[in-house]
Amino acid sequence: MPNKKKKTQEAVVRAGKGTPSTQKYVPMREIHNDTIVMRDGTLRAVLLVSSINFFLKSEDEQKGIIQGYMQFLNAFDFPMQIVIQSRKFDPSKYLSQLEKLEAAQTNDLLKLQMTDYRQFVHELVQLGNIMDKKFFLVVPYDPVGDTKKGFFKKVGSLFSAPADISLKREQFMERKHALDQRIDNVMGSLQGLSLNAQRLDTQSLIEVFYNMYNPDTSPQEKLVGLNKLQVEETMA
Repeated sequence: MPNKKKKTQEAVVRAGKGTPSTQKYVPMREIHNDTIVMRDGTLRAVLLVSSINFFLKSEDEQKGIIQGYMQFLNAFDFPMQIVIQSRKFDPSKYLSQLEKLEAAQTNDLLKLQMTDYRQFVHELVQLGNIMDKKFFLVVPYDPVGDTKKGFFKKVGSLFSAPADISLKREQFMERKHALDQRIDNVMGSLQGLSLNAQRLDTQSLIEVFYNMYNPDTSPQEKLVGLNKLQVEETMA
C-alpha cells in the first residue's frame, strides 16, 4: 500500500509539471507610466468616463445624444473597447468621513442626528445591495494594426497564448507618445458629448485589475501605494 500511494503522488507531481500556467494566457505583460503593455508589444490606456441618464432626457435630447455617439464612433479608425464594471457599493470611505464630522460636531443634537444617519446609510447598503457602476473606455495602440491579419489568424489568436515581445525603452516611449495623442483626441470628442473622462494612472490600473481578478478577496485586502510596491524594471 505505501508504495502504491507513493507512485500515485509522483504521478500527480509529474502531471502538474506539464500543466501550463494560467498566467501564460494573461495578455498583459506589465503596467507602468499610466500605460498597459501587452505581451504582443501593443499598448493600452484606460479612461474612466462619466455617464448620462439617457431616459431622463427629452426626446430631442436623446436624438442628439445618439447622433453625437454615432459621430464619435465614426471619428476614429482604430477599435476601442467599452467596459462596464458593476460592483457592490463600498460605503467605507463615506462612512469614515461621516464619523470624522460626527466627532468634530459640538452640537449634541446634530451629533446625535449624524449618528442616526450614519447607521441608516450602513443598514441601507447592507439591506438594499446597492451596486456601483463604473464605465471604462480602453484605447489601444498597435503599430502594425489588425488590418494585416487574416481571418484565420485572428480566430487562431483567440485560442492560443499571446506572443511575448519585449520592448526597449525607446520603442515604448515612441509608442506611448502616439497613444497619448490618441487619448487627447478621444477625450476631446467625449467632452463634445458632455462626458467627463479621466485617464487612469498606474496605481488606479493596478487596483482595477486586482479587483477584477480577485473579486472575493479585494474588498478585505486593500492594495498598498505604488511607492511601496516592489517592482522590477524589465525594459532595457
